[in-house]
Amino acid sequence: QVQLVESGGGLVQAGGSLRLSCAASGSNFEFNAMGWYRQAPGKQRELVATITAAGITNYAGSVKGRFTISRDNTKDTLYLQMNSLKPEDTAVYLCAARYRTASFNYWGQGTQVTVSS
Repeated sequence: QVQLVESGGGLVQAGGSLRLSCAASGSNFEFNAMGWYRQAPGKQRELVATITAAGITNYAGSVKGRFTISRDNTKDTLYLQMNSLKPEDTAVYLCAARYRTASFNYWGQGTQVTVSS
């Protein structure tokens, strides 16, 4: 059974940095793509960044230039380096993956990121 487990969240001051990790286990295949989403209280889940198996990345406009998504296929781990954090980045960040589907079909439980002003 596929599991995605996020870590690295926490409380940070505005302008600070955090690095999120997502460890994948239980699969005997390579995901077609992985990504990070976030959900703030009272708001809809939104895409943060994605990366394909070929390494092609895509970012939400609000994080472009500040966040970097990367993937270590040898460790089955996904990362999100977040710099210049803003209070509006506060949310639960969820790791997602997809295999042979157009939409993400595997999800982690999420890790809380709180940015204080």
